Amino acid sequence: METIHIYHTNDVHSHIENWPRIKQFLSNKHEDHQKKDEDMFLFDIGDFIDRWHPFTEATKGKGNIDLLNESHYTAVTIGNNEGVNLPYDDLNTLYEHAQFDVLLANLYQTNFGCPAWVKPYKVYQTKKGTRVGVIGLTAYFFHLYGLLGWKVTEPISELKKWMEPLKAESDIIILLSHLGLQEDEAIAAAFPDIDVILGSHTHHFLEKGKFVGNTLLGAAGKYGHYVGQVTLNLNEEKTMISKEALLYDWKELPIVHNEQDLIDGYFSKGKSLLNQKVTTLKAPLKSELFQETEFSRLLCRALREWCQTDCAMINAGLLLGSLEDDVTVYDLLKICPHPINPCVVELTGLELEKVLRETKNEALVTREIKGLGFRGTLLGVFVYDQISFQDEIILVNGMHLEHERNYSLALPDMFTFGHFFKEVLPHKEKKYFLPEFLRDILKWKLQSQS
Repeated sequence: METIHIYHTNDVHSHIENWPRIKQFLSNKHEDHQKKDEDMFLFDIGDFIDRWHPFTEATKGKGNIDLLNESHYTAVTIGNNEGVNLPYDDLNTLYEHAQFDVLLANLYQTNFGCPAWVKPYKVYQTKKGTRVGVIGLTAYFFHLYGLLGWKVTEPISELKKWMEPLKAESDIIILLSHLGLQEDEAIAAAFPDIDVILGSHTHHFLEKGKFVGNTLLGAAGKYGHYVGQVTLNLNEEKTMISKEALLYDWKELPIVHNEQDLIDGYFSKGKSLLNQKVTTLKAPLKSELFQETEFSRLLCRALREWCQTDCAMINAGLLLGSLEDDVTVYDLLKICPHPINPCVVELTGLELEKVLRETKNEALVTREIKGLGFRGTLLGVFVYDQISFQDEIILVNGMHLEHERNYSLALPDMFTFGHFFKEVLPHKEKKYFLPEFLRDILKWKLQSQS
């Protein structure tokens, strides 16, 4: 009999505070399996980086790649935090010093060439000669990748294209999927030749895995809260006898010597590298969650000016702190860490009125937001530029809103991805501005004022 040990992480999102224990755990497993002459594979399923953390922001994610190198990863695939939250050149060079494979079957350059740092799949061989074929897929954010100069293709089409060579070359097939649980379940049902799907993107965790037919799904939640293990047992004819999945809770892993010093060290290194002066403020800029301030109005005005629209709106919860005196790049990251881009939507006056009246819903102000790129807690009040309210009358640029007229509205892209303004925004064409984040717009505005 042959036993193959597979370990996996996903959606760590630069939560490096959990990394020392995970690294020690993986290192110990690596050593144990080597001593027993057993095969071990280690995969990350994407969104390992997240630019909220100073270490990631300062190193453009390359510091995170060093962490993966130190832990002897076999291969990774990318998530949207690698794919659409880095400018083209930063993603194109992210893995230049990687000591592992980047497996991704549905990302191309715009001329349909394959990036030099990517393989669609790879077949690994165990000590007993078993061929393990591994393929990677990432979420289909077609428009966003296109704005950055990449071409992402529909994942299922790519999987169909590569399955025949994979089956011909492999005894076992593993999919690294940054697509989400629902997609993984559908793939398992449609492609029964896939033995294991290691999942991510929707931050789901499967404590003992999940079988869809004979395909085993594994996933390890988010933020490094868990490390996953899949164990495969094969007979001498390389036929699968059993598959098992389990999760290790990072809180139950042994504490690492000088753990807090290591965690603080990553943060301090990033902060030091970001200690570049942006401007000096003549007066403090204060943030408030439940009322407009000069600071929130400034960001909203900057968004409108950058996007060159008729009007703009933001939520006060985007600003997580205040600024005063000398302002550095680190300060801007600290108070506006979200990977959120500017967006423009063209609306009729009637549609704009529907959106604006919904922003006055008091339940929205205290709504807790998770995902969508938002790294704060509550939404906060809405703040406007070139929009004002006089009792029931709405003014745009000082003029009565006209129902039949078209208006361009600038807003954070998070409002176009979630369950906001459902009557209007999902049906409208959007223009996204990439790779700039809101903090880049804020930096531009502060420097232009100084």
